[in-house]
This record gives sequence, C-alpha cells and structure tokens, in this order.
Amino acid sequence: MNGSTAQARVLVDELARAGVTDAVLCPGSRNAPPAFALARADERGTVRLHVRIDERAAGFLALGLSLASGRPVPVVVTSGTAAANLHPAVLEASHSGVPLLVLTADRPPELVGTGASQTVDQAGLYGGAVRWAGALPVPVGTTEPEARRWRAVVARMLAAAVGAGAGAPGPVHLDLPYTDPLVPDDDPAGPDTGHRDAGLPGADLPAGRPGGAPWTAVSRPVRALPPLELDPGARTLVVAGAGGPAADPGLLGGAPLVAEPSSCWWAHALRTGPWLLDRPELRPTQVVVLGRPTLHRGVAALLADPSVAVFADPGPDGAPWTDVAGTVRAVGALPALSPPEDWVRSWRDADRAAATSLDTALDDGTAAGAPGLRLARDLVAAQPDGGQLVLGSSNPVRDVALAAVPRSGLTVRSNRGVAGIDGTVSTALGAALAHPGPTALLLGDLTLLHDTTGLVVGPGEPSPDLTVTVLDDDGGGIFHLLEQGGPSHAHAFERIFGTPTGVDLVALARAAGWRAADWGGDAGELAARPGSGRRLVRVAAHRAGLRDAHAELRRVVAAALD
Repeated sequence: MNGSTAQARVLVDELARAGVTDAVLCPGSRNAPPAFALARADERGTVRLHVRIDERAAGFLALGLSLASGRPVPVVVTSGTAAANLHPAVLEASHSGVPLLVLTADRPPELVGTGASQTVDQAGLYGGAVRWAGALPVPVGTTEPEARRWRAVVARMLAAAVGAGAGAPGPVHLDLPYTDPLVPDDDPAGPDTGHRDAGLPGADLPAGRPGGAPWTAVSRPVRALPPLELDPGARTLVVAGAGGPAADPGLLGGAPLVAEPSSCWWAHALRTGPWLLDRPELRPTQVVVLGRPTLHRGVAALLADPSVAVFADPGPDGAPWTDVAGTVRAVGALPALSPPEDWVRSWRDADRAAATSLDTALDDGTAAGAPGLRLARDLVAAQPDGGQLVLGSSNPVRDVALAAVPRSGLTVRSNRGVAGIDGTVSTALGAALAHPGPTALLLGDLTLLHDTTGLVVGPGEPSPDLTVTVLDDDGGGIFHLLEQGGPSHAHAFERIFGTPTGVDLVALARAAGWRAADWGGDAGELAARPGSGRRLVRVAAHRAGLRDAHAELRRVVAAALD
C-alpha cells in the first residue's frame, strides 16, 4: 500500500471512529487518495458519501448536514481555486458555530510557488474564520509511528471543531499534501461492516480500549455561565436569535418573548412581537438577549436605547455575546424572571389584537402587495409535525418572523451566521439528508439562482424528501423595503437593485431532475411529505407594491392597538 493511500484510509477510518457519519466530496486529481478512501468507506457502510461537482455547493451541503445532525461533516476537495470556493461556507459555519471539516488536497510544499499547475499557498487560506488549521505531513511510508501521528492530528482537528478546546464549535481546515502515486496500488479486501479497519497502520489501540474507538478520546467541556444579576421583577423583554441557550420557557415567568424563527425559543414567542417593539406603552426597562438576533431593526433600535438595561446570554457553547450598540451591562445565564402581571397582560393583549388585525389584512387583500407574508403564514401552518423548515436569508425568514404563527413540532433553520444567500439550496439538501422527517425550503428566486448547481444531485447519490417553495417576483424584493427602495431612487432602482432575470425556474428545476410546477393555490401543495422526493413549487408574485403594503400593514396594526 503506497503512502498516499495509507494516509487517506487512516484519515477516513479515524473520522469514522470519532462518529463522523457523512462526508461530501468533489472530484479532482490531487484529492484522489481521500476520494478512493471515502468510496471504500461508503461501500463498507461506515461513512455515507455525497458527491457534488461544485465546491461552493458542496461546502454548504456539508454545512447543512452538520447543522441538522450536530456532528462534524468533512468536505473534501482538490487544490487551488477548489479550496477557495469553500470560503463562503467556512464563513457561515464560523459565525453559526457549525463543526465543518474542510479537507483540501495540496501539492507537496516544495512545489508551491514553482509554477506547478493548480497550486496556491493554502496555508492560512481561511484566515481567522477557522477554529484550527493544520496539515498532515506528506506521506512517505506506512509505519505504525507515522499512522499514530496522523490519527492524533485528526483527533486534535475534531476537538477544535466541536469546541473541545477554548472556543466555540466551528470550521477547521486540514491541508493534505500528496505526492504520486495518487491512486491505490493494492487490491483491498471486500466490504466490511465495522468501523475497525484492522488492515491499516495504527489500527490497534492501547490495551483496555474498545475496538473501533477513536485514537484519542476527547471530552467536550461543559460550560456553565453564572446567572445574570438583574432585577427579575422588572419590566423585562426577552429577545432571542439563532444560537444561545436551550429553550426553557419556565424561566420567563410570562415575560414577553420576541424570537426569530431560527431560534429554539421561537415556539414560545409572541406572534406579533416584531410589530410591537416601537409601542411606548410596551417599552421595557430591561432586555435579555439570547443568542444572536439579526433580523429586526426594531430590536436593534431597542438595544441601542441607553435608557434600557441590556443583558446577554450567549449560551453554553462559548460563542461571543451580541452587543452591536455597545450597551450590554453583563453576560451570564438567563435567571428565572417574574415581571409584573400588568406588564405581561399588556403584551399579551397587544399581541392578540395585532394578530387579529394582521390576519384580517392578510386575508382581505389589504396586504396583497406583500404576498410573501401570507405565503409564509400558510406554509408554516401546512408543515407536518416532525418536519423541518429551512428559510432563505432574505425576505423569507423575515416574512415568517412577521406573519407566521410560532409553533412546536417543526424544526426551523436558516443561515444567519453571515446571513448571505450563498448555498441555500445546498444547505437545505444537507439538512434534509440528516433529518428523520421531510423538509421544506422557502426562498426567493435570486437565492435559488445563486445556488443553481445545488439543484444537481447525481444519479445514485443520496437524495432526500425536500419540497422547495420559491417566491418568484423576478428580482430582489428585499431592497424595496430598504432605503434604496424609496421613491427618490426609483430612476436607478430596477437595474442595480431589482435585478430581474426572467429565468424560467420551473424549467430550470426540471432540467436538474426535480418535479416542478407552478403553485395551484392550495396550501397543502407547500407541505413537505415523506416519500415526496425532490419537488419545487413556484409561486409567481410581483414586488412593485411591497413597500406600500408593508407600510399599510404597520398602519393597520397600529390602528388596532390605538
């Protein structure tokens, strides 16, 4: 067995021993050793392999798999620009705390800078976005001491990815320099069902360790923050974003909760909380921030108010606390709250009145210019218990936050780390492949087009039950709601912000092997179902009235409260 083959097989074997169950691979020449090793592991049933042709899509597929499974997932690519194309997924994983394992094949160090084809300096390629970066040595032999060191490096990489070091979980980068030969020169034994690969160097663990265990057993530390020293009886508003502590509604004591859909607290939140943040009679004296809220300008304005005491609970994973305005007074764990009953009642009454007026406006045509809001409400309600919903990071996640009824029984995810539209289809495919129930994805047309190759799932590749609902308003609807969407900028808006494309999304999806059709108007068509395979439903819409419709809804809600 040559050195490249031996090292790649040891690498994959050690990943499997440590609990890695899925891996994503893009084809290449320099990464042939781990490609063959992963194919071998897939045949033996120790690692499920997913092959993709586009590195950017592959990175987000691995991110989605890790996001939904909670386990590290490697993405393996060749050298050069292939490695650079993983950077968007690395950034999202870094800011979302997702243990993404980036494995980039490379030429030997002595060939970097010599003009060798497809060669760049990959050391430090991802900068501070990774929790750990290292490289395996160029494999020369297949000795036991070498293999033990390879396994020890893999253990250190995995520990950093899951936050077993000093920081939060996140992406790591392992560079894999290989020399020829890059293909196996042996005739490996037939398929086997256990993690233990006795034919590899370094496979024999010290006495007393069970077979198939990782070479270095690493425990993830348990971090416990002290309770926040705040006034539990004050008028307290709790704001929750992605990440943060596990949901424990018993701690709220009835305190109003405004939670984003991707927060684990969302099921316990007020439905219309984002619409109520500017009401003077509901102004809190203190706010506790759970995780990292990023959606609502009203939340940002409240947290920037110097008259409001702001506290933060970033959760137990070692993530930094959110403090954009520099107003956080203390960081710790959410204590049990007991806000005044009249304060709690005021928020509940306001939420009930706002929800009634909002539903009326969504149903009677008042909000016809903002079709995404009604679509979001009906789509969330249509999903089955045990399902999963992935939301695009532009208008869809905001539409759900503004219009849908928070509910239990549904896992909601969104790439809110850096809130880009990169790789959304691929993220959803990965999350669906790791989720035991069906998955729905709600996104806009530009977000879909940004990840067109994410639609491509090759024959024989694992394929999930994923229902994609795309709100097709032919362009960037979210910009209508921002400053550049104001009347004074109308002369330049459509070309540089609206960016219509005219693409036939149904035909595009069908060309990639999806069942696709225009929406017939029944909310049941939007529900993800077991056995449904890959489906796309296009909802045609216009965005010209979006800005005015949102303004009218704000007036309607305010009138109901007044």
